[in-house]
Amino acid sequence: MTQHAPIRWIDGEPPAGLSGGTTWGMPFQRGTVPDAAALKVHDASGSTVPAQTWPLATWPDGSLKWAGIALGATDQPASAYTVTPHATETRDAGPASAVEHPEVTVTETEQTVTVSTGSLDMVLQRSGANLFSKLTRDGSVVAKDARLVSLLQRGQTEGAGSTTRDAFTSRISSVTVEQRGPVRVVVRVEGRHRADAGEREWLPFTVRFYFFAGARSVRMMHSFIWDGDAEQDYLAGLGVQFTVPLASGLHDRHVRIAGADGGFLVEAVRGLTGLRRDPGDAVRAAQIAGRPTPPLEEWSPLVSERLHLIPSWNDYTLTQLTADGFELRKRTAPGHGWVGISGGTRSAGFCSVSDLGGGLGIGIRDFWQSHPGQLDIRGAATSEATMTAWLYSPEAQPMDLRFYHDGLGQDTFEDQLEGLEITYEDYEPGFGNPTGIARTHELTLFAYEATPSTECLAADAKAASTPPLLQPSPEYLHAAGVFGDWAPVDRSTPARAELEDKLDFLFHFYQGQTEQRRWYGFWNYGDVMHTYDTDRHVWRYDVGGYAWDNSELSPDLWLWYMYLRSGRADVFRYAEAMTRHTGEVDVYHLGPWRGLGSRHNVQHWGCSAKQLRISTPAYRRFYYYLTADERTGDLLTELVDSDQNFLGLDPVRKVRPDADTYRPDRGALGVGLGTDWGSLAATWLTDWERTGNPRSRDRLLGTMADIGALKYGFLTGEALYDLDKGRFDVGREVISVSHLSAVFGLVEICSELISLVDDKHFEEAWMQYCRLFLATPTEQIAEVGQPLAGIYLTQAHSRLTAYAAARLGSPELAGLAWESFAEGGENLNHAEAFTVRTILPPYVLQPVDEAPTVSTNDTAQFGLAVIQNLALIGGDLPTQEVPAS
Repeated sequence: MTQHAPIRWIDGEPPAGLSGGTTWGMPFQRGTVPDAAALKVHDASGSTVPAQTWPLATWPDGSLKWAGIALGATDQPASAYTVTPHATETRDAGPASAVEHPEVTVTETEQTVTVSTGSLDMVLQRSGANLFSKLTRDGSVVAKDARLVSLLQRGQTEGAGSTTRDAFTSRISSVTVEQRGPVRVVVRVEGRHRADAGEREWLPFTVRFYFFAGARSVRMMHSFIWDGDAEQDYLAGLGVQFTVPLASGLHDRHVRIAGADGGFLVEAVRGLTGLRRDPGDAVRAAQIAGRPTPPLEEWSPLVSERLHLIPSWNDYTLTQLTADGFELRKRTAPGHGWVGISGGTRSAGFCSVSDLGGGLGIGIRDFWQSHPGQLDIRGAATSEATMTAWLYSPEAQPMDLRFYHDGLGQDTFEDQLEGLEITYEDYEPGFGNPTGIARTHELTLFAYEATPSTECLAADAKAASTPPLLQPSPEYLHAAGVFGDWAPVDRSTPARAELEDKLDFLFHFYQGQTEQRRWYGFWNYGDVMHTYDTDRHVWRYDVGGYAWDNSELSPDLWLWYMYLRSGRADVFRYAEAMTRHTGEVDVYHLGPWRGLGSRHNVQHWGCSAKQLRISTPAYRRFYYYLTADERTGDLLTELVDSDQNFLGLDPVRKVRPDADTYRPDRGALGVGLGTDWGSLAATWLTDWERTGNPRSRDRLLGTMADIGALKYGFLTGEALYDLDKGRFDVGREVISVSHLSAVFGLVEICSELISLVDDKHFEEAWMQYCRLFLATPTEQIAEVGQPLAGIYLTQAHSRLTAYAAARLGSPELAGLAWESFAEGGENLNHAEAFTVRTILPPYVLQPVDEAPTVSTNDTAQFGLAVIQNLALIGGDLPTQEVPAS
């Protein structure tokens, strides 16, 4: 399989240029590649392309499972590439290119880290306020003194109370070179924001800079953790600030700001067009193009002698306070009025300032989607301009993260369980606390040797907002044997085509709802709503546990398996946004709940159910392996010791009937064999294959053996877990099942484990669970002595029956699987009942016709059932009619 493994651009066509390089991940069949150093990349002509490879994961036999691969910058990327191990390279693979390729290099001292791509150089400081002290292009400084800035507003945001805003600036605590080239260098910078006047610190951050050989741009990944006091701290601004030296005449200084649909504001600091007197065609044409204007003696003297009377525009601002509108304005100097330029809908989030000696461009990915954002240029008429990419605009309402109600008197568990019965909200005093949630933004910095053409700027803005990405095909990914049971899209029969059409419909439905319902914003972008309110014709955004979904019933898995099967760019980016959101905002990254996630709620952090089923690596590992993204790797690493979380918080503390099953003081913890163990297994598996950590390996294999040794296996429901030994007590003889156990990644992880590890008893325990969950009560009694209670989500669990049918070759179970699949789909019948109408401003609250009754939960589980049933027993799909769902 690994000979000439094909790699394609996810958007179909190659980018016009690759100014900043690219990185992707790809798998290899077990036992076929010894290590990442054995890999080579070839372009479409067969020539060897300089590449950097490194291991992301290994199989249990030590062979390479996943590799990260990076290519440097190039003006002419190939239409496609292939990856081969050295052992399979032959003459027809083509010779290595004779062209000398640049390498990215790192030089370290006690005070600095200097990285050179061959086109640009950056000097990073190991301490102080600046992320980097200077960025040069061909020896000229185009930016310096890069720093993070934030504004803290103290006091209430409403009423007559006074408020103040304190300015904070980054303070560096560590700089680490994580990768050293020759094609890719990654530098990690950590620190906190410190008050400019005072000693207070807040907002711990991690910034990564990505450098590629030959690149003229640098990718910047910024992540911060909220650690303020939500009752009195309001974030009033968060941004990245740069100083840009300028030396040319004011008429040869240029500002470029991206609007909507590829348009740009194209202006000089001192404009020469539209004047009463004409400087000359050549002068005007040069200024508009950003080229050096002719010498003054070649101008009309009617203009050249009056230059001092033409205003210079010192400051520019673009604000994107909502997903539907931006405004542009400028002024001549502080103390003078702002002049409105124009407005529009959705800015690309890109700006630059430059002169004849070069300049800086900044692009913010998902700018309008993550509103409120802002781009500032200050001092363009001085010797040093300041550019600020605001990730949270200081002109927006200060960020208010207080809990949204007063508790409604729910002070006891009994009261809180009553609340669940009416609003589905799992409330508990003090648990609606955002301290510890995080947010990641991706920026691209472009170093210009002179003012670039508008065409170049448009390409750079596109590259910043939609980074070029290479990916293996669905067929290759499937053949590699990764991520369990799934198969590429198959429309070979009318029944299969109908099911594929339904999957496509549901994806487009949610994609459309994101747009129509404006599921955008700083903390919201990437998530979807839980359930629809058919009376009000809105999603239940304000009803307890029915609002933001927070990965409930695994929409993340549905989307990633849909991408694996289809290779579609739109599905990938929708899943990517969800992974960024759910891994950052819905999970705690510091504090007492570190490593736990919050169940669905009106606010992402509002629910008192802080559980592993939301933070599970089962949702994040797809993106990590497909992109080699280091930030996602951080999120996976955070969870390595997540079993420790059971010491501080019992996930079922409000309903546990037997307190003896939860004894943290004795190291005996009640751990559910569904959502809890499934999350732990995903954690340990991912860590074992990423790092070889023996602790994770032993706990994974040990608990698998223990589940196999339990009298009733997975049907036991919960077992006592010895935290020190990482093993279960196998003496428990209880039968307890839940409809939630297998819908948060357990099915997918068990499928992988059985194919990965030879444990006969574990496999038998899982097969028993799969066979009996939807069996008749008579069949259940015959095997385990009692019927199983709590059997819901029939359609979702049809994939358990399908798994058993495929493993046992049972036509009877296959028939039951499809029957159960159809039975559970009442809410998903009749696609024509869904009318997703495009609503344009200002009518965003206009109700839709024929409002949907489907919830996100139904959709995700329907999608997963289709995907896995097709993969497992697709050959037995009934031909006489399509399943009703």
